[in-house]
Amino acid sequence: MTNNDVLRSLRYTFRMNEDAIKKIFENVEVDNVDSQISSWLKQENQEGYELCTDENLSNFLNGYILENRGKKSADDPTPKPEAKINNNLIFKKLKIALNLQSDDVLNILQLADFNLGKHELTAFFRKEGHKNYRECKDQILRNFLLGLTIKYRT
Repeated sequence: MTNNDVLRSLRYTFRMNEDAIKKIFENVEVDNVDSQISSWLKQENQEGYELCTDENLSNFLNGYILENRGKKSADDPTPKPEAKINNNLIFKKLKIALNLQSDDVLNILQLADFNLGKHELTAFFRKEGHKNYRECKDQILRNFLLGLTIKYRT
């Protein structure tokens, strides 16, 4: 699953226009993405398509967390984007941004007809290298995004 797929899915699910996406980037003090946003939202076969980098998606997700939850305090520094992200980190940041508990995530996955155990779920949120860490495959992230769409668009 590409970063562009994630961005397009979130845009659709939460009914965001390009101005709303720009505002989310501004939350993390990224102002120069106006022209790139429309390129990231295009399909791969469309003219003008541009790949959304890990750093760009990380900035978007950090900004989305701040949009939904705010800063802990006014003195908190702006979160720095990760240079490399994976499905586990995307999943974790969405869980934080939407203020979801494990049961909420499991219910969202069930909306997409995907069943997962609580222990399997918590393995995705562990640190890489932990003995119970498990890599989040595209299928799981895709079903989570589908469940979000079902929950927030219907």
